[in-house]
Amino acid sequence: METSQKEPALHAKIKNEIIDRIRLGDYPVQSQLPTEAEFCDNFNVSRTTVRTALQQLSQEGYVYRRQGRGTFVSEPKVKTSLSQTVSSFNEQVTLQGKQPEIHVVSLDVIPADDMLASTLSCETNAPIQRLVRIRYADGHPLQYEMAYVPWGLAPGLTQEQCEISLYGALRDNFGLNIARTEEHLQLSYTDEHVSIMLQTEENAPCFYLETTAYLESGTVAEYSQTYFHGDRASFSIERLYT
Repeated sequence: METSQKEPALHAKIKNEIIDRIRLGDYPVQSQLPTEAEFCDNFNVSRTTVRTALQQLSQEGYVYRRQGRGTFVSEPKVKTSLSQTVSSFNEQVTLQGKQPEIHVVSLDVIPADDMLASTLSCETNAPIQRLVRIRYADGHPLQYEMAYVPWGLAPGLTQEQCEISLYGALRDNFGLNIARTEEHLQLSYTDEHVSIMLQTEENAPCFYLETTAYLESGTVAEYSQTYFHGDRASFSIERLYT
């Protein structure tokens, strides 16, 4: 009983010590960490404790493992603010010292199925613009997004507009100002298609975000489904209390 109470605190202490060393630059990005045996000697703990700490670090995205080669320090995650509605993706990524890029995979018009008709408050088979994009940070895919915009609200969106900012295009070209969004975030796993788009393994952990964007009138202007690379994305939420 005593061991079961102490062990979690011990591996958590080891994990936090390794995180501190990563942040201080003792273990630089892409560098190889010491072996499990070396950590055991360094911290004077069992291999089970070290292995548990490394597994948690891998799950949280601080490190990654290469079969037969060892454990390496991951690139810092790109932080996405769920509270900040003013800054665009490009601005948020640039402020973190990384180079943003938005690639439009496809932009076409499809008939609304029952789900889209209900979500976008339109008739079934009404024309909907489907925008598929991949967002990059320093050349690495960070987000895979499918966005849906009713044709009647913004007819003729262009690829060039959507490579900069969809909401900016809606505002500047169609006079549509997004007043609020409802966002639902959950943990998920990549299927075969998403894993190809995000350049990760199939069934890899990822974040899945559904967003519904509303105009001041309450009209739904856009609905999107976004998958975030589990090893590269993190989120921040600011709460204001009065």
